[in-house]
Amino acid sequence: MARSRGWLLVSVLFGLFASNLTFTVFNVALVSIARNLHTTSSTLTWAITGPLLAIGVSAPVLGKTGDIRGHRRLYLAGLVGSLCCAALTAVAWNATSLIVARLFSGLGSACLTASSWAILFRVFGPGERTKVLGWWSLVGAGGPVIGVAIGGPVVQAFGWRWIFIAQIPLIVAALMVNWRGLPETDRSPGEALDVPGALLLAIGVGALLFAVNQGSRGWSRPLVMISVPVAVVALAGFVLVERRARSPVFPLSWLSNREFVLPCVAASAINFAYMGGFFLTPLFLEQGLGYGIGAAGFFQIARPLAFAVASPTAGYLAFRTGERAVAVAGATLLGASMLVFSVLRPGDSAVLIVVALAASGLANGVSTPAVSAMVAATVEPNRMGSASGAVQVASQMGVVTGIQVMETIQVARHHTVGVVQSYQDAYLVGAVFTVVAVVAAWMIRSARRPVPAVVPAELA
Repeated sequence: MARSRGWLLVSVLFGLFASNLTFTVFNVALVSIARNLHTTSSTLTWAITGPLLAIGVSAPVLGKTGDIRGHRRLYLAGLVGSLCCAALTAVAWNATSLIVARLFSGLGSACLTASSWAILFRVFGPGERTKVLGWWSLVGAGGPVIGVAIGGPVVQAFGWRWIFIAQIPLIVAALMVNWRGLPETDRSPGEALDVPGALLLAIGVGALLFAVNQGSRGWSRPLVMISVPVAVVALAGFVLVERRARSPVFPLSWLSNREFVLPCVAASAINFAYMGGFFLTPLFLEQGLGYGIGAAGFFQIARPLAFAVASPTAGYLAFRTGERAVAVAGATLLGASMLVFSVLRPGDSAVLIVVALAASGLANGVSTPAVSAMVAATVEPNRMGSASGAVQVASQMGVVTGIQVMETIQVARHHTVGVVQSYQDAYLVGAVFTVVAVVAAWMIRSARRPVPAVVPAELA
């Protein structure tokens, strides 16, 4: 049994790795790709932000679909979708075709995230979930790190298309492994997807994320001003529809459960600070501290590398101290990292920069598995897909909002207080949100004590 469960964990994580390996390639190859497709880098930023929006829009619906139809199907569909997206990206003929391909890659990622949650959490009991999520987060962070490491040399030697050509056989191998060995989860044949609720939720979340994403370019722009009321009306309609739905996409009763809501708040606040800092740091190092592009890129590796190393450790820490304590410690460490960046000035030690970046990655790597496990502990096994979708939406809201708000503050303060101080002010805002995460995690009652190990469920 232990060997079967271990093999299941490896095969599921292999699929996630194959899919997200190229997620960060656009960060290092954006200029080269824009030149090759005869477009601008600003246009191609949609190839980076588009998948994030697609995940936020589709995650709840796809998670619910897996709960109803089975998560094995959803996981395999995610791999097939990722395979098609890799192929379409490799042959993209212009900016539009590339952006569309990457948008659909977000759907594949949402499928794999929701289904992997549900499959693994049916096999591993509550006492083991934080450990499993630690390895899950390792792959989530480690894949992009490897993508960054190999992306530059491959693009320089062979061209950017070969990154995605090489990804194709990797996904095919993952598809073959999981096709043979992935167990099916319990399905709910008597339930039907609440289509009106799903559409309203997708429109509401999509419009809200779009408004936040575009807000830094001007909050008075017509598209932004239209998106906000559309989001409000759609989400209000979603609430009305879900109150009457027999099989809601998102059970509204979860919103009255503090043990579910508070971890989601913590996840959103942590991602606000982490990803806001992730976006601003290379610019701060170059524009504010005077480092070159190469040095700034080298420093950046410390953050996801520490995340990847810390994630498996988080599970063992949570087992001994409790998930709440681990989440609070991680959010506190992330806040300390933000405060260090808020006082950095030209001439400060490069070692201090690397340590602060590593602390940020360590903090997120420790807190993410603990927060996710706390959410999973509050829902029924047959609703794990929906719960995963809720966590993804909360996280994506934090990601998009953090990037846009911290960027907006830096730009707005630039001409008033100067380059260095404008970045420092943005990091202070990130630090404030880590306080929100600390408070939310501390208020969670169900995770005050270590979670005892239980006999895991048998493989389906």
